[in-house]
Amino acid sequence: MAGIYIHIPFCKQKCHYCNFYSTVSLKYRDHFVDALYREINSRKDYLQSEEINTIYFGGGTPSMLTIDEICEIINNLKDNFNVSNNVEITLESNPDDLSKEQISNLKNHTPINRLSIGIQSFFDDDLTYLNRVHSSEQSIKCIENSIAMGFDNITIDLIYGIPTLTEKKWKENLDIFFNYNIPHLSSYSLTVEKKTALDVLINKKKIANIDESQSIEHFKTLVETTEKHGFIHYEISNFAKEGYYSKHNSIYWLGGHYLGLGPSAHSYNGKSRQWNVMNIKKYCEETLAANIIEETEELSKDQMYNEYILTSLRTSWGCDIEHISNVFGEKYSNHFMENIETYIKENRVIRNLNSYTLTNEGKLFADGIASSLFFGL
Repeated sequence: MAGIYIHIPFCKQKCHYCNFYSTVSLKYRDHFVDALYREINSRKDYLQSEEINTIYFGGGTPSMLTIDEICEIINNLKDNFNVSNNVEITLESNPDDLSKEQISNLKNHTPINRLSIGIQSFFDDDLTYLNRVHSSEQSIKCIENSIAMGFDNITIDLIYGIPTLTEKKWKENLDIFFNYNIPHLSSYSLTVEKKTALDVLINKKKIANIDESQSIEHFKTLVETTEKHGFIHYEISNFAKEGYYSKHNSIYWLGGHYLGLGPSAHSYNGKSRQWNVMNIKKYCEETLAANIIEETEELSKDQMYNEYILTSLRTSWGCDIEHISNVFGEKYSNHFMENIETYIKENRVIRNLNSYTLTNEGKLFADGIASSLFFGL
């Protein structure tokens, strides 16, 4: 499987917690769309005719694009790449951008077949803390209109660990999600990334800091509740009904190849990783000179092994010891086996035939467990 990610960098306002590249200025908006077409044409050989199974519009706020622009971008991709007839095409969106008319147009006049809606919380005080633009009322209307217009492949984002989010409110957030029979949920713990507005405001004591113990309790509630409703916890932050896994994100987790288009977007072809300039002005100017790649990194075997551990351990498929032995060699499989035993004894990892997966307890320590299994560090 291979996928294409398109980074649309424009936002109405910057959320306090966000550390993705985005801009609230629309000065280069029209130039950006033209630059994106040029990049599509210049990168058409990157995936070497692999079949494209997924297209993902991320951001930023892709729902700020017009219907015509979305269709034209997809048509450009189909003209330049080997796009599957059954391609999953996801559009990230914010509730305030998806009016009833916009949802109808997306459903009836574009190939978009999956909506990812950034709800984050159904409570206005949480949204204020996060500096989100939309209201809880807009969230509800957006979900109801999306379902009414015929979108059946929908995912929403919910954030837990927000200081204003009590356990009672967190359970209500989950209840609202399940009441709408939405097939997929992405749910993340609020984290404080350096140099974000959230980091600055917390350090200046203008807003409350995150309580790690609260985040842990919210995560436990999340796991228990989704399990009770028959959802599959197929990646640490992702839960779905059978048949509704994110095909695009699964490419990342399973080591597939992908092309990233737009400013700051990353690409991976199995041997090297590269990323575009993180500046809208430079991106628009450099596509004219076909020089938008900021850096390319050739991956060593140690790095490829470590990335496999980091991504696969987060999934329900886990780390496959046979895969490690066949792809990386005995040195790596022996290293893995020597270091994984401690976590099996602690009931943080469980073995099923050749696969090693995290238990619910282990998921609380996923990054630490993965880093202890790394090689060459």
